[in-house]
Amino acid sequence: MHSSTEKKHIRMVVTDLDGTYLRGDKTLSEYTMEITERLRSAGVLFAVATARPVRAVRDFLPFVRYDIGIFHNGAVIHGMEGERMGFPVQQPYQIVRRMLQAQPELHIAAEFEDSICANFDAATIWRGIEYTHTEDFAMLQGKTADKLLVEARSLEAAQALEQYLDSGLYVRLSENVVAMIMDEQATKLRALELLSEHYGIAMDEIAAFGDDRNDVDMLTGCGIGIAVANALDEVKSIADEVCLSNEEDGPARWLAAHFSL
Repeated sequence: MHSSTEKKHIRMVVTDLDGTYLRGDKTLSEYTMEITERLRSAGVLFAVATARPVRAVRDFLPFVRYDIGIFHNGAVIHGMEGERMGFPVQQPYQIVRRMLQAQPELHIAAEFEDSICANFDAATIWRGIEYTHTEDFAMLQGKTADKLLVEARSLEAAQALEQYLDSGLYVRLSENVVAMIMDEQATKLRALELLSEHYGIAMDEIAAFGDDRNDVDMLTGCGIGIAVANALDEVKSIADEVCLSNEEDGPARWLAAHFSL
């Protein structure tokens, strides 16, 4: 928890998208868009931090305007001058080959260069997704990956994949369907720490909004952490403040009041 932060000390605002900045129907009100532009015009950097890949923001949320983008929970970072940073999985080709040599029946997909390749019908898990089918994952040679995904229907199945991973990677089961393999540093907070160093902005000069468990680290690690009213109770309990819900333009109304926009 932090003490209340003066508005003059906030140089960057970062917000989660789904459940926080976006309304439930994945839109923004005219009010939120107007306040966001006023904030940016006032010289405050505006960043989004999301589990979504770049394409899911670019293609489906073209109305979201921002200076800095944190995608895949920190694996991919787009800076305001077009810089590309982040914490990708190193040597994904070797990891995938290792898994398939031991368990050739595994269904594996890789997110890389804002696209997906898979050795199975990925639409059976992600409905309507566009992907490239591959059997040998040769396109990963010499590349990094934002994340690797392996179909896993139990925690035990996900944990069994750890034996094939290099140090510095972790496995997390998502919705009892997919095991996500990512770099341990690919978190929203670590991404913000990297940006803090890159742009010379102190962590205490950043305000963060969120609603879910993967927002907790940045809410506690920034100068001021604000949970929306619809956030999980455990998120609201660690936040410095709670604003109105995402359906009530909560983040925008907090910003308007805090910065006198």
